Amino acid sequence: MFRGSRGCDEDEHGYFPVPPRRIFRPARLIVTRATGVQSVQNPRITKHVFVTGGVASSLGKGLTASSLGSLLKARGLRVTMQKLDPYLNVDPGTMNPFQHGEVFVTEDGAETDLDIGHYERFLDTDLVGSANVTTGQIYSSVIAKERRGEYLGDTVQVIPHITNEIKARIRAMATPGPDGQAPHVVITEIGGTVGDIESLPFLEAARQVRHDVGRDNCLFLHVSLVPYLAPSGELKTKPTQHSVAALRSIGIAPDAIVCRSDRELPENVKRKISLMCDVDPDAVVAATDAPSIYEIPKVLHSEGLDAYVVRRLGLPFRDVDWTVWGDLLDRVHNPRHEVTVALVGKYVDLPDAYLSVTEALRAGAFARRAKVRIRWVASDTCETPAGAAAELGNVDGVIIPGGFGVRGIEGKIGAVRFARENAIPTLGLCLGLQCMVIETARNLAGVQQANSAEFDPDTPDAVISTMADQLDIVAGNADLGGTMRLGAYPATLKPGTIVADAYGSTSVSERHRHRYEVSNAYRERLEAAGLVISGTSPDGRLVEFVELDRSRHPYFVATQAHPELKSRPTRAHPLFREFVAAALDYNAASRLPGVDIPDAPTEMLEPSVAGNGSALPAATRP
Repeated sequence: MFRGSRGCDEDEHGYFPVPPRRIFRPARLIVTRATGVQSVQNPRITKHVFVTGGVASSLGKGLTASSLGSLLKARGLRVTMQKLDPYLNVDPGTMNPFQHGEVFVTEDGAETDLDIGHYERFLDTDLVGSANVTTGQIYSSVIAKERRGEYLGDTVQVIPHITNEIKARIRAMATPGPDGQAPHVVITEIGGTVGDIESLPFLEAARQVRHDVGRDNCLFLHVSLVPYLAPSGELKTKPTQHSVAALRSIGIAPDAIVCRSDRELPENVKRKISLMCDVDPDAVVAATDAPSIYEIPKVLHSEGLDAYVVRRLGLPFRDVDWTVWGDLLDRVHNPRHEVTVALVGKYVDLPDAYLSVTEALRAGAFARRAKVRIRWVASDTCETPAGAAAELGNVDGVIIPGGFGVRGIEGKIGAVRFARENAIPTLGLCLGLQCMVIETARNLAGVQQANSAEFDPDTPDAVISTMADQLDIVAGNADLGGTMRLGAYPATLKPGTIVADAYGSTSVSERHRHRYEVSNAYRERLEAAGLVISGTSPDGRLVEFVELDRSRHPYFVATQAHPELKSRPTRAHPLFREFVAAALDYNAASRLPGVDIPDAPTEMLEPSVAGNGSALPAATRP
C-alpha cells in the first residue's frame, strides 16, 4: 500500500510527483521517468471529492470528510469543504435542537449544519455560507428565477433546473478565495443515506459534475456500515454490497469505500468488499471506532486513504506533516490534570445541541494539558438552591450555554447564583450572559423583578430587551429565520479586565446569533453593583462582555457572542482556555487542607497552578 514517495524525489517545494507505477489515464496523465515530473491533464483544475453514506445514518460521514480534508491539507494542498443537506428547510436556524443538533454560524452570518463546525475545526479555516446547501435553498432559488421569467417559459423540472442549480453551487466552491488562489480539492459531503428519495437530486448533480469536469478530476468516497453479528460471530459485508448497488443504480460507482465498524476488518473481508463492490483493494479502508474523534485522521492515514486520493486524482503532494496534529494527540492522550465542568442547558438530552461548546471546552483543556469531564445538567433541576447545590456541589466549573425560549431559564439563573456565591469559575455564552446579567441585577443591584423581555414581555425591569430593529420579528410580523444579529461583529475590550488579558488584545471579533441585548438603561446600576462591562461594540452602544472583578470572583465571565464557534482543537479559544485554567485552580484549592469556605470569598491564593499567573480568591468545594 502506497505510503510515501516510493521511488520519487521531492521537488524544490517539498512535493512528490505522482508515482509512475499507477497511471489511471495514460493519454491524459504522463510521467517522465527521467525527470520524475508529472503532467496532469490540467493541473489548475480543482478536483472534487464526493462523500456519500450508506446502510445507516450517523456513521460519521462528516468526521470522515473532515479528517480526509485535514490529511490533504497536511500534505500541503488547499482544501475547502461543503455540505449538501436534503431537508426542505432553507437553513437549520428554525429547527428544533433536539432534532438537528446545534446551529453553526459562519463568519458571514449563515446558519448552517453542525458538520460545518467539524470542517472548520479539522481544517483550521473559516468557511462561508455557501459551504452549506439545502434543498430549501435550491428550490427557493429556482422558483424565484421562474417567477422572474429567467427560464424563458421552459417547463421547470428537477432535471435539468434543480440539478443545474446544485451543480452551480458545487462548482462555485472551486472559485478563487480572498487570497486569489483556487483550492486544489473541494470535498462535498452529501447528507442522508443512499436510497433516500430526498437526496436523489444531489446524487444526480454530483454524477453530472463528474461528467463535466472529467472522471480523472472527480472521486466518489462511500462510507458504509459493516456490522458484526454476535450470534454468528461474523462481520457482514452484504449491507455494504446492497448500498453500493443502490449507488451504482443511479450511475455512480464509488472509487473508495470507508468501512465503519466497531472492530478491525480482516483482510479477507476487505478483499471481499473490493471484489463484490468493484473497487481497488487499496481503496477499501477500515475506519474502526476510535477513542477520540481527533484520532480519525491517523486511522485513515494508516489505512492509506489520503495516499490513494492524491494518487487517484493526480495531485501534487508531500508527506503528511504531523507536527501540529501529533502534538494535539499527545495532549489528548496524555493529560496531566483533570477537571469536572457542569454544562447547564435546556437540550442536554441531545449532546449534539451543544457540540461546538463541548469541543471548545475540550480544546481549552488540551491547551492546559488537562482532561475535562462534562457533567450534563438539565437547567430545570437548578431552580432551587438545594437543587443547584445537588447538581453543582462538586464541580470545578460551570458553563451556561446559549438557547431560546423561557423554559429552564430560572434554573439557569439559579445555577449562576450558586456558582457566583461559591466562587465556582463560570462562563456564560449568549443566553448565558443574559442569565448572568439578570442574576446579578436581582441579587447584587437590587432590581428584584429583573428579567428579559423575551421571557416576560410585561416585566417592569427588562434588563434584557429587544433590539430596535427586531421588534417586527419578535411580534410575529416577519420571518424568524436569518433575521437575528448573525455572524462576526467587532468588540472593544476594557484594558486590564479578565477578557482583555485572556485575548491579549482590546480589539476582537466574535460570531453572534441572538435578538436581545443588555438594556442600556440599567448599565449604570449594574456597574455600581460590581458587574464590569468589560467589552462593548466599538460605538459603545451594545454590551458584548461582562465579568466580576477578580477580587470578587476568580472567573465570572460572559459574552453575548458564541466564542465556541471559533475554537480549534489545535488553537483553543482564549475564553475557554482561561476558564479551564480557573477550573484547575479551583480544583487544586479544593484539595488544600484546612482551607475554609468563605461566604463571600475575598482572600487571595498563590498564583495560578495552571500557569496563567493570576491571583485567585480562596475557594473550595461547597
